[in-house]
Amino acid sequence: MPVRRTVRDEVLEFTPYAPGLSIDEIRRKYGLTNVIKMASNENPLGAPPLAQKAIQAAAALAFRYPQAGNPRLIRALSQAHGVAENRLAAGNGSDEIIDLILRIKARPGRDNIVAFTPCFSIYALQARLCGLTLRRAPLAPGFSFDLDALVAACDENTAVVFLTNPDNPSGYAIKAGEVLALARKLPRHALLVVDEAYIEFAEPYEEYSVLTRLAEADNLAVLRTFSKLYGLAGLRLGFSAMPAWLADYVARVKLPFSVNLLAEEAGIAALEDAPFKEKTLETVRAGRALLTRELAAMGFAVFPSQANFVMFKPSVDAGELFSRLLARGIIIRPLKSYGLPEYLRVSVGSPEENAAFLTAVRELARELG
Repeated sequence: MPVRRTVRDEVLEFTPYAPGLSIDEIRRKYGLTNVIKMASNENPLGAPPLAQKAIQAAAALAFRYPQAGNPRLIRALSQAHGVAENRLAAGNGSDEIIDLILRIKARPGRDNIVAFTPCFSIYALQARLCGLTLRRAPLAPGFSFDLDALVAACDENTAVVFLTNPDNPSGYAIKAGEVLALARKLPRHALLVVDEAYIEFAEPYEEYSVLTRLAEADNLAVLRTFSKLYGLAGLRLGFSAMPAWLADYVARVKLPFSVNLLAEEAGIAALEDAPFKEKTLETVRAGRALLTRELAAMGFAVFPSQANFVMFKPSVDAGELFSRLLARGIIIRPLKSYGLPEYLRVSVGSPEENAAFLTAVRELARELG
């Protein structure tokens, strides 16, 4: 029987998600000992010490199921962020919550989803898998948000509008007041989902995040992740703050135990590791300023970022610069998959990693120029 007759139409054209290249891949390909990865927006300091201790302490309990609904984690999140417990949902990364919101909120074959282009690929992938139309609004010049275009892309069948703030891959961000104003302009039944994966790196944080301002709009949900600031990307842990009715439905349909026991323990401990959080913010903000300044000094077009990465357009061929850096054991992110082949994105690394990257780019820019 032909495969096309046994698979849903929405699945036929799917291709696997393309993550950043791994350190092991580059070691093997180029025969290198030392490789620096600055491609996936991971925490340059690693995992929080308190989280590592919590994982070790809980390792012997790995044969047990976690408590359904992760109430200890939800309680810790509520205390840490000042959000009522009945508004919170934890997931296997924020990706799981994105998928659940679409499945709960949008009707296949009838409703549509709206986002900017380019946008996080998971929005498009999950919308297609759920049988939903994704409408894309163009960004304004300089990769800023054209909020009027986003609203204009909506209609009475728009179920969810995604806004990544700060945006990926540019790092551009708008302040909370603008986000709330956008929520009020959307069609009556549209839910604004604000993906704040990188919001903690924004300065000043309090002016950008809408996490504690949910009461000001009844159609607002906020996504957060433990993969960036909290250094737990490998454990896949995220959460969302949302209207209580939506959190209730998420709890009903979410697969049991999708947040594993070790991830839960690590997440609770990470929330308590204030010194690690402060050191991460200090490292990222200083590194971001350094990369922005030095790349601009090389004559590259560098875009202001409120995230833990910097997007730039080199004065030499972007693909060639990326390949030459790989051969030296430095992995950054090409943006061809975002439809931006002339641009590159570099995650903020440790001071040593930032210095090694900048030295290599200076040398290669001279060679390629």
